[in-house]
Amino acid sequence: MALLDNGVWSKRFFSGGWTDSALDHPVVEPATGDLLGTVGLATAEDVNRAAARAAEAQRDWAAASPQRRAAVLRRAGGLFTEHAAEIEDWLVREAGSVRAKAGFEVGLALGECFECAALPTHPQGEVLTSEDARWSLSRRRPAGVVSVIAPFNFPLILGLRSVAPALALGNAVLLKPDPRTAVSGGVVIARVFEEAGLPPGLLHLLPGDASVGQAVIEAPEVRVVSFTGSTPVGRAIGEQAGRLLKRAHLELGGNNALVVLPGTDVHKAASAGAFGSYLHQGQICMTTGRHIVHESLLEEYTAALAAKAEALPVGDPAREDVPLGPLIDRRQLERVHGIVTESVAAGATVAAGGEISGSGYRATVLSGLTTDMPAWREEIFGPVAPVIGFSTVEEAARIVNDCEYGLSVGILGDVGTAMKLADRIDSGKVHINEQTVSDEPNAPFGGVKASGTGSRFGGAAANIDAFTETQWVTVRPDIADYPY
Repeated sequence: MALLDNGVWSKRFFSGGWTDSALDHPVVEPATGDLLGTVGLATAEDVNRAAARAAEAQRDWAAASPQRRAAVLRRAGGLFTEHAAEIEDWLVREAGSVRAKAGFEVGLALGECFECAALPTHPQGEVLTSEDARWSLSRRRPAGVVSVIAPFNFPLILGLRSVAPALALGNAVLLKPDPRTAVSGGVVIARVFEEAGLPPGLLHLLPGDASVGQAVIEAPEVRVVSFTGSTPVGRAIGEQAGRLLKRAHLELGGNNALVVLPGTDVHKAASAGAFGSYLHQGQICMTTGRHIVHESLLEEYTAALAAKAEALPVGDPAREDVPLGPLIDRRQLERVHGIVTESVAAGATVAAGGEISGSGYRATVLSGLTTDMPAWREEIFGPVAPVIGFSTVEEAARIVNDCEYGLSVGILGDVGTAMKLADRIDSGKVHINEQTVSDEPNAPFGGVKASGTGSRFGGAAANIDAFTETQWVTVRPDIADYPY
């Protein structure tokens, strides 16, 4: 049987097994509008029952041997390898991914599982000095129940990168995917861990509306909320978690800059810039949203980037070998076009694209901008590349930092100059001689300013910090004498 046979999950959610739902949601292919299936939706009451069961199951899981937990993660990685083609097909059809992006995402998923398989045996504490005649230790303990709220754009990896380390470190998880990608961002993860032998009650798949999102935060058993999504929603979740005295790890939006230094190879720079702006139709938090080019190269770079854009057709990635697929839905498509047309009305020039093409948007280059135009100030989340010039490194640093976001920056050109510029930049990630979109399971991932609360995913240090609590332990050879 296929991993994602819809006879298993149709009109159901996963909570102690596949459970029939009174509510459901259509799974729609954004490229065509075709119905791919129907997922079951959870309610707030379902969340409360799941949280109670998760807390109960978590105690035994936390006490399980490190190798037992590691084995589940290794088997999960193997299942992602075994079923890669099937999962890629769902990412293409449900999320609108082009084939290369879908393969990249599945590769990240299996890498995440294998990386997290090492977490159970990673050192999780330290020996402290003490003024008293005793041993003093700190140790990391599982947080308990973790809620993971994931978005539509990279639905598999942006959910799994919290689910996998949380489970590996002895926690239980409530997973709420975006309903638009509830199969590739939810059912896939639930089925993989079910087949990998994860004990029942530890992972609950709970697609639903805002009331379900509210419930996975408010459930008293939940100690940590891991959210990836927009900055406005992240702010609201952070406020709510703070009021409830729960930790919230927030990975939010970005309006990421690519700086092209003087003397840079323009052809290679334009290739990097096109990849950064147009991969997955620009629907990535790390997408290159601002191209900041030295004035000596500005005209040549803009023309080269426009030529790249014109050579990228839009189509249906399930039926054509195309570099650009659909945007996730009509609302997002119209939002992107609205930002472009508003900026053009304010004086920007369309060097390429600027048009809706079926269910997608043509790769677009905008020139002649000022920094107050919406295409420069806003996170577009579409395949749009605004270009502006600079004259000095100091000016480039100022333009990069003059942004509410601080997620990812790419700098192309002389390494020495790039290093000096990097030291002046406020960003969670800086990539020299690379564009802005990059991720690896062992690397810390996160942003500053309106891009989130720092590096809360990736690698042992960040994952252990995110999904465990620190406990201080002291041990004396016998009971101390006290003055009472």
